[in-house]
Amino acid sequence: MLLLAMDTATPAVTVALHDGEAVVASSSQVDARRHGELLLPAVDRVLAEAGLKLDAVTGVVVGVGPGPYTGLRVGLVTAAAFSSALGVPVHGLCTLDGLAYASGIEEPFAVATDARRKEVYWARYADSRTRVTDAAVDRPADIAEALAGLPVVGAGARLYPEAFPDARDPEHQSAAALAALAAERLGAGDSEGFLDPLPMYLRRPDAQVPKNYKVVTPK
Repeated sequence: MLLLAMDTATPAVTVALHDGEAVVASSSQVDARRHGELLLPAVDRVLAEAGLKLDAVTGVVVGVGPGPYTGLRVGLVTAAAFSSALGVPVHGLCTLDGLAYASGIEEPFAVATDARRKEVYWARYADSRTRVTDAAVDRPADIAEALAGLPVVGAGARLYPEAFPDARDPEHQSAAALAALAAERLGAGDSEGFLDPLPMYLRRPDAQVPKNYKVVTPK
């Protein structure tokens, strides 16, 4: 097994290789505006660090979000392209699940990432492997009471400490954790633990076609 994992659903552009036993190379850069520019060089970097060629990859793992439209689709399109070119499967995982797994918390908690517009993407967990709610998007103040007393992992907790006073690490997504979670599920034969590699947006894109715009092309 050699899994190539990537996630661009958050400001972290993160890539990792996992051989079924451990992470053999990883790269993460936090830059919310350069996903398309940073992702492929990161893939090259982890392959070089591991001393491997792309054709050694037996599966691709990708975070499907939730996340903003532009960044999220970079990782998904790249994962689909590698899957098609190499003839290997692509396994989708909820981005929040990667953060939860990386936390190692074995008691009820939540994960919250920055959804912009003064909102967070979030979900509740029974432990680091078990999500108990669907991912959702809400204003922090609207869910503060529901999550009262729970640790909250992720950048959303750091951004809104008044709503989430017990902020926990990690702050940013890690493809290393996503790859390790995928390897664990594949090793256990848990094919039901994966999502289709399709974007989980939860709301309409920020960019909208203007209403009542003036047509300037000839009739």
